Amino acid sequence: MKSNNLREMAAYSIGEAAHYLRIPVATLRSWVRGRYYPTERGRSFFKPLIELPDPDLASLSFVNLVEAHVLDAIRREHNVPLPKVRSALDYVNQHFRVPHPLANHKFQTDGVDLFLSRFEKLIAVSQAGQLAMKEMLAAHLRRVEHDESGVAVRLYPFTRKRDVDEPKIIVIDPYVSFGRPAIARRGIATSIVAERYKAGESIDELAQDYDCERGYVEEAVRVELALAA
Repeated sequence: MKSNNLREMAAYSIGEAAHYLRIPVATLRSWVRGRYYPTERGRSFFKPLIELPDPDLASLSFVNLVEAHVLDAIRREHNVPLPKVRSALDYVNQHFRVPHPLANHKFQTDGVDLFLSRFEKLIAVSQAGQLAMKEMLAAHLRRVEHDESGVAVRLYPFTRKRDVDEPKIIVIDPYVSFGRPAIARRGIATSIVAERYKAGESIDELAQDYDCERGYVEEAVRVELALAA
C-alpha cells in the first residue's frame, strides 16, 4: 500500500525501528516479514502481523512503528506463539474493520477488552496474568497520541525500563525532524543534541541553549548512545 501520507510512508529500516522501540531486530523482522516454522509436514510460513507500506522495501511506516510498539506489550508480558497473536488480531480486525487497528484510537477505547477476551480463549492465562497484560497494554497505549479521527500522530517511545510512569521526553512525529526521535515540545532531533555533546559541549550548556531541563538533554544523549551501541 503506497501513500502520500507521511504517517504511512516507508521511512524506517527494521534495524532503526528495532532500536527506537527497544525490540530485538529478529523479533521485529518476524512481525513485519513473517517467518518459516517447522511442522510435521515440513516448513510452513507464518504471514506477518504488521502490513508494511511496500513489502519489497522491508521498511516500516510511522503507523507500523505504533503497531509494533503495541505488539511489544502483548509479547513482553507472555511469550505467546505468533499464530495465537495472529488469531486474536484477526478477531479484532473483523470487529473494527479499520486499517491498522492497533494504531487506531478505537482500539484503545474499545478494543483492548475485546482483544483480551479473545486472547484468553486462545491461551491459558491466569487472572493475574491477564490483568498484568492489560496494565502493560494500557501503559503502551498511553504513549500514543491520536488526532480527532483516531489516527496515531505521535509516539513517545520508552527509553528506559518501560516504567508505566516514565515521562514523555522523547517523541517520534512523522512531521518533525523527518520522523526521527526528537525532544518533546522542542522538536530538536536527538541526533543533533548528541553530536553537540560528543563535540564537547556540556549538558548544562545544551540545556540552556535549547531552553529545556537538563534531564531532557540527558535523555536525548542517552537515546543516541543506545542507538550507537
